[in-house]
Amino acid sequence: MTTDSPQSTKPLSVVLAGGGTAGHISPLLAIADAIKAKRPDAAMLAVGTPTGMETRLIPAAGYELATIDRVPFPRRPSLDLLRLPGRLSGAVKQAGRILDDARADVLVGVGGYVCTPMYLAARKRRIPIVIHEANMKPGLANRVGARFSRHVAVAFAGTRLRGARHVGMPMRRAISALDRAAAAAGAKSLLGLEPGKPALIVTGGSSGAASINRSIAAALPALGAAGIQTLHITGTGKAVTNDDGGLLTAAGYRQVEYVDGMENVYAAADVLLARAGAATVSEVSAVGVPAVFVPLPIGNGEQALNAEALVKAGGALLVEDRDLTPEWLETTLIPLLGDRQRLEDMARTSERLGIRNADQRMADLVLEAVSA
Repeated sequence: MTTDSPQSTKPLSVVLAGGGTAGHISPLLAIADAIKAKRPDAAMLAVGTPTGMETRLIPAAGYELATIDRVPFPRRPSLDLLRLPGRLSGAVKQAGRILDDARADVLVGVGGYVCTPMYLAARKRRIPIVIHEANMKPGLANRVGARFSRHVAVAFAGTRLRGARHVGMPMRRAISALDRAAAAAGAKSLLGLEPGKPALIVTGGSSGAASINRSIAAALPALGAAGIQTLHITGTGKAVTNDDGGLLTAAGYRQVEYVDGMENVYAAADVLLARAGAATVSEVSAVGVPAVFVPLPIGNGEQALNAEALVKAGGALLVEDRDLTPEWLETTLIPLLGDRQRLEDMARTSERLGIRNADQRMADLVLEAVSA
């Protein structure tokens, strides 16, 4: 293996593995950018699966992408479980070829289906492995990978993963460097919001959230009567309509399917109502946005865990999906939007707990692994 030394004739070769969702891809790209900033000579290669969001997002960010077969781990006895050893073996061979062709000095994994075979192939070749776990509840791939690595990092201090260091969540510099106070007026104008009125921004994530959309639609008369303007990011294909099929309209209400640039959302929102994905919780905390989190009601409960520390500290509120009713919005959210002092206290608490330089911390960890 070629080491990172002044005598090395080969540029540092970094392979980054992860994908499937934006929650994996965004930190991967932030880590890649931070490594590039510290080591402009580094050769970077990302590895994902042929069907994930990475096939679009990673090339768009300017990085080369290689792919290996997706190997899900069945949770119940099935034919897929019987096929698992062969599929995993094939994926490990693909991963090995990618590492060999890249002459990899280090593998950085952020989780997802692609990581397990990449970790196994790297271990066989004695290539240093660096891991970042985004969620409070670690995924299977990173639990496996942590057994092979002395360089493991987590976004949340309470995450239980072998040998983990708390570094925070790597995020785009446009977010981590955001000054909300300075950017608020311009962001509100850009998003079609009035500068002098309390602004609620609602999002269910890239895929939207039908239950949130229904509750917000039902609460619009109360929100409008309270003088609150609402920007509703519904999700692609999740537009909220009237009984006649037209787009729902109301006083002070505007809906869009998608916003390009969450930094503008964070700057413009007096309160953000959102799911509690790891990236959202970490970004909200880093830049100090008062938030109401509505954890995804399915899965293993990881979203509620992601938000737990911030909610306990008073930087955010949490309401279960089933409890997000028009009545709750009227009795809890509307008074919050009218309480300027409480919002300022929440923002300060949130920002105090947030970490803005996780990308740089991860880049340092990668370079540490290479030189160890």
